[in-house]
Amino acid sequence: MASITQIWRWFGILAVTGSSAFGCNSTLEREVNELLKSVESARVSANQDWHRGPGVALGESGPARFVPQLMEAFQPERAMGTVTYLDQFYRAPANDGYDASLDHIAKKLEAAGFGGDDPRFELRFIEQERLTHAWTPLRGSITLSAPGEQERVLHQFEESGDADRCMLPVNSPSCDVEGYIAMDLDHLEEGFILVTDVPTRQVYRRATSRGAAAVVSASLGTFNVDPSGKERHLDAIQYRQLAPDSELPAVQISQRSYAAIRAAYEKSPSARLAIRASVRFDDRPLRTLVATIVGDEKPDEAIVVVSHVQEPGACDNATGVAGLVEGAINTADLLRAGEMDWPARTLVFLSGDEFRQSRAWLDETKRRPVAAISSDMTGQSRERTGAIALLERMPDPGALVPLPPDEHTPWGAGEVEASALTPHGINVIARCAMVDVGVTDGGWDCADHPWEGGSDHDVFIDRGVPAVLMWHFTDFAYHTSLDRIDMVDPAELRRTTAAIFATALAVADPQPGDLDRYVESVAIERRVRVEAAEWEDNPALVELWNDWCRDVRHSLRALCLDLDPAEAAATEDGE
Repeated sequence: MASITQIWRWFGILAVTGSSAFGCNSTLEREVNELLKSVESARVSANQDWHRGPGVALGESGPARFVPQLMEAFQPERAMGTVTYLDQFYRAPANDGYDASLDHIAKKLEAAGFGGDDPRFELRFIEQERLTHAWTPLRGSITLSAPGEQERVLHQFEESGDADRCMLPVNSPSCDVEGYIAMDLDHLEEGFILVTDVPTRQVYRRATSRGAAAVVSASLGTFNVDPSGKERHLDAIQYRQLAPDSELPAVQISQRSYAAIRAAYEKSPSARLAIRASVRFDDRPLRTLVATIVGDEKPDEAIVVVSHVQEPGACDNATGVAGLVEGAINTADLLRAGEMDWPARTLVFLSGDEFRQSRAWLDETKRRPVAAISSDMTGQSRERTGAIALLERMPDPGALVPLPPDEHTPWGAGEVEASALTPHGINVIARCAMVDVGVTDGGWDCADHPWEGGSDHDVFIDRGVPAVLMWHFTDFAYHTSLDRIDMVDPAELRRTTAAIFATALAVADPQPGDLDRYVESVAIERRVRVEAAEWEDNPALVELWNDWCRDVRHSLRALCLDLDPAEAAATEDGE
């Protein structure tokens, strides 16, 4: 790609000589024409100021064929009804709230025609395994007492929907314990309760070996700090898990409660804590709900949209599940009404336990998975959480060396080897879908970033299936007791759901007319990536991005023209 110096030199020549310069220098003419094409492509792909990424070519093909219908069909009240229902439960694998949530969404899908008389709409459960430790919390409390002061309840819950429900980590045991306070391991004696602000897992084994009565943690992630300056995070209780069969009681508390305990301890070392918890363990099957719209030309090839039910948050992940259910219902309605062409490939929608649901379906399906999209944390309010919509791409050279406009989220980079990169066009298609939603909705603050890992898309990638994640971050309420219904924006849930389903439909039903837009979008990305690598004087990365973009173009050609990959590469190279 031309350097900035070259660009200004060319424009200087044009200003001085006009078009007569072309007559005496055909090489310059070609370069200037290419430059003008680049500038025009950059203009049409700039996507205003709301999309942070390399940009795409705008148009009415690809996922844009589906976005308007999906946006129009979305019913915010119905989707938020699903979020509200799931948000009342502390959902852990196979527990009461998990099973109730699956049964609830199954009924909604049944009412929409899945699993009925029409064989094109399938609905079933996979029973993966039996869990002897399906954990359901019933009630809990932690109380602080100090000489001369009134006893103070720091946190308590009586029902699964109560605000302090996250005080019990998943798999924590029932208990009724009291003890003196130790604020660090050095002062921990047998029968004392260790109070710390580090994650429980960092001290759990040592606390157990020293005879602690319980561990109390006020840990929070650095990304959990309230960006508004209102310090709402001081009241947040972090959601945590213990290993199955853990015996030492553990409790999560807020940083405000931690400060209260420290103040009481410093005033009187005889201050005490009382912890009471009641939980139930059941022997139950771990279920995954599978809804399917059978393709009419290639029914044995599947595009998978997957969203996990477990985790007790409204944003994470009641919104992802609600979007999946709403999108599946809307797609079915639009197809039956003839407002969309029936997809060539099958669409599969999975809801269950993160990671295990995807492995369960992959292990038992007879269909060939072509691509997958993880619907995870899809409805965060930007105003209330600070999070924006993100596309996490499948591993590409940006995951090896992220250069502007790429940057990793606070979640952090995952480990990727260059030899593991498998070029595919799903990154481009999903980026187009997000931009198409923004164009339709008058703008959408969104971005894409290199692969980091951490949700169901990883399971598919590990099995050689192209997959991406659509999510929101940085969300200060992430994995805390503050992730409740008031953090959800139904308009944001609508936008993200439309982008996810437009991506799925574009891969399920590709058309030859989609190819030009995709190829131009790849060219735009290549120019951005190569210029950034050249600026960093990294010729190996330049070569890697050139090779990646060439092979992505081949994969998109194969997809849109229904060619095998080798034929797609050979026919393009021969043109």
